[in-house]
Amino acid sequence: MMGRLFLALALAVLSALPAGAMTRIKDMSSIQGVRDNQLIGYGLVMGLQGTGDTIRNSPFTEQALQSMLDRMGINIKGLPLRARNIAAVVVTANLPAFAGLGSRIDVSISSVGDASSLKGGTLLITPLAGSDGQIYAVAQGQLAVSGFTVQGQAETLTQGVPTSGRIPNGALVERQIPGQLRDLPELVVELDNPDFKTAARITDAINAYTRARFGKALARERDLRTVVVQRPAQLSVARFLADIGDLRIEPDTPARVVVDQRTGTVVIGSNVQISTVAVTQGNLTVSVTETPVVSQPAPFSDGATVVVPRTDITAEETGGYLSIVRGSDLQTLVRGLNRMGMRPSDIISVLQAIKTAGALQAELVVQ
Repeated sequence: MMGRLFLALALAVLSALPAGAMTRIKDMSSIQGVRDNQLIGYGLVMGLQGTGDTIRNSPFTEQALQSMLDRMGINIKGLPLRARNIAAVVVTANLPAFAGLGSRIDVSISSVGDASSLKGGTLLITPLAGSDGQIYAVAQGQLAVSGFTVQGQAETLTQGVPTSGRIPNGALVERQIPGQLRDLPELVVELDNPDFKTAARITDAINAYTRARFGKALARERDLRTVVVQRPAQLSVARFLADIGDLRIEPDTPARVVVDQRTGTVVIGSNVQISTVAVTQGNLTVSVTETPVVSQPAPFSDGATVVVPRTDITAEETGGYLSIVRGSDLQTLVRGLNRMGMRPSDIISVLQAIKTAGALQAELVVQ
């Protein structure tokens, strides 16, 4: 009877939770070993309307052009080059996990030399290599550049970045990354925001599912960042990861206050609390006014006209009211700070002072 009552009470508590409080496991974590791989290459962009590299100022562009023409059977060694429709670029891409041969990926292009714009250019075939030096993809195609530059004799208008662009689906995968999903020795779930309590909740949710499906617990938390899950023999790895990824839990967030002094942004976590503390905040405004006066000499005298400086300094201090601030939860804390009528810059100063006094029960991150 007590067990049924406890189960009914637990179900009532879970149903009372807001829908936004429950998050899928795959939205807050990733599988160790299932990741992108970065690729890089060096290439040439052709077809620019006089906005390419200056050959004299970019010797690497000239060398790349000579090498390309040599491979095509054209010998131009010793001949002066004055082309302005070519630019040397660096091509980067992310190779997704388990990408198959012939699949396409997006590439990003950035100018290396002194080209003013890549708009209208075409990337010539460019091999993309990984950190091991192996070529995994080959890129080529028409650039999509969002920025532009318009220049006249007395003014230049630039919008965006005209020296960088993208080619959607601009690279073909020519080599697969070694390893497959079934070759992983164990399934390790990595949390995006490491936390011991969140790892424990993920473990409990996975074990509840595996007990109902396979009759035993398959997950165990290793630390605050990772949860190790055994692979079931009755189900494929991909389907098993899809099932546990849809399980929902309520992640636990640490008490943290993030302050950006450049923009005046203050982000306060839901678990932040402030012990009872008295706060006063005053603004001191000092005004300095210069009103120089011209002093004229008497007529028919040997004097000279001089400027006599006059300076008026006034100081005004506003605020200074002493208030009691205590926040048992986020709503109470925000109401207390808003009641004092403080600006974001004032709130930043107050939070730093409260942290120094030891009354802010949270981590203060200043950016």
